[in-house]
Amino acid sequence: MLRQEYHLCSGGQINYASTQRTVKRALTLLDRHLRETGVAFTSTQAARDWLKLKMAGLEREEFMVLYLNQQNQLIAHETLFAGSISSTEVHPREVVKRALYFNAAAVILAHNHPSGDTTPSQADKTITQRLVQALQLVDIRVPDHLIVCGRQIYSFAEHGLL
Repeated sequence: MLRQEYHLCSGGQINYASTQRTVKRALTLLDRHLRETGVAFTSTQAARDWLKLKMAGLEREEFMVLYLNQQNQLIAHETLFAGSISSTEVHPREVVKRALYFNAAAVILAHNHPSGDTTPSQADKTITQRLVQALQLVDIRVPDHLIVCGRQIYSFAEHGLL
């Protein structure tokens, strides 16, 4: 659930509904771009922008999976788990089951930290390793796990945690 706020700009007040329409249009454009033939959906700036728009304003922690084909193109995405303001329970069995359903060759894992701190917890590190191990058993790669926190994104791959 997104926070309902009003934003002020130099031209006056922009209401929440107008802001949400703009975000939805941006998401639609990015989604179309990322589904174009030949566009890889990995830890690129476009993928990060998409995740920021999709997850940055969430008040509760959510765990999303992006399903990719062999060329790292987006097949589908979904929020698999939702939790409280500080945690969510992730079940590796469900992630594997859904990845097989979409016939994914790879998945990018993503979740948000409503707290404002992108630093991964020990639980984040542990579940990431469990997911990587479970997905490896069925030959599904995990190129990255991203933590979205406002405008910042923490990449497990870039920090050598994958």
